Amino acid sequence: MADKFFLDTNIFVYSVTDDDARKCQLATALIRRALSTQKGVVSYQVVQEFFNLALKRFARPMSLADCNDYLNTVFCPMLRVHSSTTLYTEALALQRRYRLSWYDALIACAAIEAECTILYSEDMQHGQRFGALQIQNPFL
Repeated sequence: MADKFFLDTNIFVYSVTDDDARKCQLATALIRRALSTQKGVVSYQVVQEFFNLALKRFARPMSLADCNDYLNTVFCPMLRVHSSTTLYTEALALQRRYRLSWYDALIACAAIEAECTILYSEDMQHGQRFGALQIQNPFL
């Protein structure tokens, strides 16, 4: 696959939790592919959401040292979209047009800004398109 793809927060959550072995395996494979091909993209929002969950809500919270390692080895190579006025403006327009939640609109706009063709997420409608971007639920 030559095109860039965006990974939503839930992909990372499933990769480090043992609640569902199948989802863990699929999520881990996506992350490995994202890193090995250098085609995977995340935004600042994914990093923030993941660490909020990892530090407070996981059954076994991650340590600060583990979070730092994860940031450097997993997130930093993929972190290509940061907050901006343009991102917020576009997310508001996308939210209004498609009736998305605010956070889903931000994720979709970040993927669009990074020129991704696929957004992997189980939180949005599988197959939905926003121009060249298509939502794919990797767990179906």
